[in-house]
Amino acid sequence: QLQLVESGGGLVQPGGSLRLSCSGSGATFSTFGVGWWRQAPGKERQFVASNDRGGGNTQYLPGLMTRFSISRDNAKSTAYLQITSVQPEDTGVYYCAAGRFAGTSSRQSSYNYWGQGTQVTVSS
Repeated sequence: QLQLVESGGGLVQPGGSLRLSCSGSGATFSTFGVGWWRQAPGKERQFVASNDRGGGNTQYLPGLMTRFSISRDNAKSTAYLQITSVQPEDTGVYYCAAGRFAGTSSRQSSYNYWGQGTQVTVSS
């Protein structure tokens, strides 16, 4: 059973940057595709980015690729989401998720394991 724990959220000023981390344990991290999702207040959970098992292929929600970057380090069983030039609309809870799918996926049903989420608040 894979467990995922996110970290790195917090309060950040508009235009700033942050890196979220997702640490996996309990199973072989490299056998899972990973993704990041976010949920803004009062809105549905939204796909942000996905990375395949080896980390070589990525997929992003259209429009986010210029500011978001997903990566992973399987030796550390950790996935990352780098966000630059943060904007108030980036505020929300960011979730790391994983699933045994091939390639990348933007479908919520592809992900069987979810972290508890980390809050990101963009405000001056």
